[in-house]
Amino acid sequence: MKKSLIALAAVAASGAAFAQSSVTVFGIVDAAVTVYDGKDTVSGLGNSGNSSSRLGFRGVEDLGNGLKAQFWLEGAVSNDDGSGAGGGAEGPGFEFKRRSTISLLSNYGELRMGRSTTAAYDAVSRYDNFGAVGVGATRVWSTGGYDLRRSNMLGYYSSDFSGFKFALNYAFGEQTSGGRDGSYVGGSATYDNGPLSVGFGAEQFRRGTVAGEDITAYGLGASYNFGVVKLAGAYLNQENEAIAGTKVDRDHFLLALSAPVGAAGEAKLSYNRYNQDVAGGTDLKADQFSLGYVHNLSKRTAVYGTYAYLKNKNNGAAFTLGGAGLDKPAVDAGGKIQAFQVGVRHAF
Repeated sequence: MKKSLIALAAVAASGAAFAQSSVTVFGIVDAAVTVYDGKDTVSGLGNSGNSSSRLGFRGVEDLGNGLKAQFWLEGAVSNDDGSGAGGGAEGPGFEFKRRSTISLLSNYGELRMGRSTTAAYDAVSRYDNFGAVGVGATRVWSTGGYDLRRSNMLGYYSSDFSGFKFALNYAFGEQTSGGRDGSYVGGSATYDNGPLSVGFGAEQFRRGTVAGEDITAYGLGASYNFGVVKLAGAYLNQENEAIAGTKVDRDHFLLALSAPVGAAGEAKLSYNRYNQDVAGGTDLKADQFSLGYVHNLSKRTAVYGTYAYLKNKNNGAAFTLGGAGLDKPAVDAGGKIQAFQVGVRHAF
C-alpha cells in the first residue's frame, strides 16, 4: 500500500524546512514460473514477467510561485531469490540504477539531472503492449536498440501544449580520452489526444576510442484506441559504426493489438521482425510472436500468462526471447525458441 510520509521531522535535520515536503514509498513485486524450450528445456521461477520488480522513493517540495523540487530514487529487485539483483543496465545488486534523479518542475516543464530512462526510449517503447520485460517483450529495448537509461544526464521535459510534448537529453561522457567520447544526446516529440498517440525519438551515443563505436538510432510509433481493440505499431533503426569503418545496421518492426476482456481483463498480441545487417557479413533476421492475458484481481494485484515464439532465419542465432531471473537455453543456428510464463504482479 502506497504510503505518504508527511513532515518526517523525526529524521529531518530541520523540521521547519521539511514541513512542506512529502515522500512516497512505492514498488512492484512480480514473480513468474517460466518454461523455455530451445536447444534444451529450462524451467524455473523468475521475476518481472509482466512489470519490473522494484523498490523506490520519491518526494516533492513546493517552493512557491509554481516551482517544485523533486527527487526520485528507484532500484531493481529480484524477488525470486531475494538477492535484489536487477542485472544488466539495472545494476548487479540493489542500487538505484533504475532511476536516481533530482528535478526542478514549473509551468514551463521539468529540468532533470541524474540517471533515468532516455526520452527517445520513452517515446517509442510505450507502443509495445508487453512492456520491456517478460518473454513477450520486444528484444530491442534491452539489446540492439535504444539506450534504456543513461547516467550523468541532463534532461528537459516540456509541459503539455494541447497534446504535444518534447524532451531533450544530454549525458556527459566523463572520459579523459576525448571531449565527446562516451557522451550521449537524444530527444523526443510526442502527441497524445484522446484515442490517438504518436511518438518519435532519436539519439546518438559516441563511444569513441573507449569501445570503438558510434551508435545512432531513431524510431517512430503510434497507436489508436478503437474501444474494442487498440492497434499500435513502431519502427526502429539503429546504426553502429566502428572506428575501423565496420557498420551494423538494425531494423525493427512492431505490430501490437490489445483488447479489454470484461471489466478486469486484457488480451494482448504482438509481432516483431528483427533485421541485423553486418557490412560484409551475413544478414540476420528473426520473427517473434507473443500472446498474453492479464487479469486484474484488484487495482494493485494481477495474474497473467504469456506465450512467446521466436524463429531465427538465415542460419543465424543472434536473437532469443527475454526474461528475468532465469537462464535461457541456447538457440541453434537458424533455430527457434518458445516460452510460456505464468505469474502474479503486485504494486504498492
